[in-house]
Amino acid sequence: MARVPCDLRFLLIPAAFMFIYIQMRLFQTQSHYADRLGSALESENHCTSQLRSLIDEVSIKQSRILALEDLKNRQDQQLVQLKDLIHTFERKGIAKLIEGGQQVPLAAVVIMACSRADYLERTVNSVLKYQSPIASKYPLFISQDGSHQAVKSKALSYNQLTYMQHLDLEPVITERPGELIAYYKIARHYKWALDQLFYKHKFSRVIILEDDMEIAPDFFDYFEAAASLMDRDETIMAASSWNDNGQKQFVHDPHALYRSDFFPGLGWMLKRSTWDELSPKWPKAYWDDWLRLKENHKGRQFVRPEVCRTYNFGEHGSSLGQFFSQYLEPIKLNDVKVDWNAMDLGYLTEGNYTKYFSGLVRQARPIQGSDLALKAQNIDGDVRIRYKDQAEFERIAREFGIFEEWKDGVPRTAYKGIVVFRIQTTRRVFLVGPDSVMQLGVRKS
Repeated sequence: MARVPCDLRFLLIPAAFMFIYIQMRLFQTQSHYADRLGSALESENHCTSQLRSLIDEVSIKQSRILALEDLKNRQDQQLVQLKDLIHTFERKGIAKLIEGGQQVPLAAVVIMACSRADYLERTVNSVLKYQSPIASKYPLFISQDGSHQAVKSKALSYNQLTYMQHLDLEPVITERPGELIAYYKIARHYKWALDQLFYKHKFSRVIILEDDMEIAPDFFDYFEAAASLMDRDETIMAASSWNDNGQKQFVHDPHALYRSDFFPGLGWMLKRSTWDELSPKWPKAYWDDWLRLKENHKGRQFVRPEVCRTYNFGEHGSSLGQFFSQYLEPIKLNDVKVDWNAMDLGYLTEGNYTKYFSGLVRQARPIQGSDLALKAQNIDGDVRIRYKDQAEFERIAREFGIFEEWKDGVPRTAYKGIVVFRIQTTRRVFLVGPDSVMQLGVRKS
């Protein structure tokens, strides 16, 4: 009986080995399942990544679908516009406006409009008053930017003109924060309208008006004379009916015309050859200031009258009434019927004008010092005042009350740096720049 405990000890040895073996097997099984679990997690992460890629791809395709739907909607609206234009032309036809097409028009006249039906009516009535008897020479158009229904209805209510509509649905991205998108849309509208008139309708000249202007009795006679002058002189880039310093107190002679290095705008005419040059590089915004850059007018000038042939009554508009009460409201609109056909405008051609204008400047009496406005008023005859730089010009201009603004180194209305205006009715004041005397050959005083 004493040998039984010894036998039990021997039995414990295999049991221990069995226990160790089972633990090893359990460890191997756990390792195996851990590896499988790791593989499963890796597969899950891969599937998740693929799912995200698919979601991103679906989002991109949805965006493309929305963009295509937006493009389709724009094209549908443009199709409606084209159908409407076809209907308008069938109803009013350009041939009817120019009396069966027998007379070649001298220039198309386009009124640029947007959303001011009351302004447009006033402008159209003013134009028709003088255009109707000579409609064959000056076919009249209204070009509307956008779909303002009151403006469209007003435009279509006139049988004496042709209606065009510019529907621009492309988003406007301004180049600088805080800019008004209106200036970008206006530039797009101008390019579209002028392309239509010059390239689709084949006019050789276009007179551009805005929907807040009235015209003078000799408006069309003036532009007929200007057209002849522009055909003779390629250095005249455009003709304008506007004088920035045309306020009542600064003008006198309705027959007087001048050349200017500063684009006046506000009722102007250009030729197709000039538009061929400008259209491909037309700016995104601020088209009028762009035309005032020397790189664009390239040494050419603009013809302008002393007394305006247009009056701008647009106190409310894209420029938010800027300068209206000081500079626009007091403008003198010419009320004299000048016989432009009887006038010899040869003095305005490039070679003759420098001699003509330098003669006027040379005859003016030089004055300097302080109280220049008072001195000018007390002198019998024309005077000239030299300024040394822009700051001094602005000080003198402020003293007299004329425009102080410059663009690209050129004061408003200036020719060779010289700004001319009237004071005390017939007397002229010439503000003469530091380089003007050299350019014109006027001796220094």
